[in-house]
Amino acid sequence: MSEGFHVHGPHDHEVEHAGQHGDPFAGRIAVMTAIFATIGAMFGYMGGATQNAALLYKNEAAIRRAEASDQWNFYQAKSSKQNIAELGSTLTTGDAQAKYLKEAERYRKDKEEILPEAKKLEDASKAAELESEASMHVHHRWAQATTFIQIAIALAAITILTRNKGLQYASYGVAATAVVIGALAYLHI
Repeated sequence: MSEGFHVHGPHDHEVEHAGQHGDPFAGRIAVMTAIFATIGAMFGYMGGATQNAALLYKNEAAIRRAEASDQWNFYQAKSSKQNIAELGSTLTTGDAQAKYLKEAERYRKDKEEILPEAKKLEDASKAAELESEASMHVHHRWAQATTFIQIAIALAAITILTRNKGLQYASYGVAATAVVIGALAYLHI
């Protein structure tokens, strides 16, 4: 055995060259994957933020709906008391009748004050519900964009393994789709 003599195999030179100079194809795909991952992280963040906003609006809608229900119940109670006072005024005469008429008028005025507040709370509940639905729509767009960018990353990984240029372009196409969907989400479309 000779210690100073070494025979290279046919692929050894290529492996040595790739090790010294790097693999430009793999390097480009790695950079592309890092860019996709960054875009995906932004999409994921925005998706979470819009989902939280939707939940906050939904909670706001529920609170306003409960407050409106309380006001409508209060309105009903005043209405019932007004009806009883009116019945009392019908069944009585003199001072008692005047007392019941005065009470009926007071309950009528109370109802007039309660009614706009109940309607305002109902409208606020409906508005918050619409905001929640709009935020959920945008959240779904961000989720779709995130899914597409994840698919693009997976295609990029397969591209490195197979060195298939078609997969590389497919990865670009799927990433472009993700960016378009992300832009739609950003524009609330």
